[in-house]
Amino acid sequence: MVELHNVGTFNADTGFKAGYLNEMERMLEKVLPYAMLKAKPNLESRIRTLKRDWAIIYNMLRGKDNSDFGWDEHK
Repeated sequence: MVELHNVGTFNADTGFKAGYLNEMERMLEKVLPYAMLKAKPNLESRIRTLKRDWAIIYNMLRGKDNSDFGWDEHK
């Protein structure tokens, strides 16, 4: 995903443009030719999981209901 973002073709203000999963599928096919990963359901499911997991972490650190949870650099 980082490589896809760095290319810049599929970047949008709120994430990626339509068709980015197909491009990611092509990029993975070059690196892992026998993996047989498809944009739907494999990549789409994995990205949904990553979004859910990172949203939980983001809310713990930056959310409004974090109960002052955070990193203390002085301890």
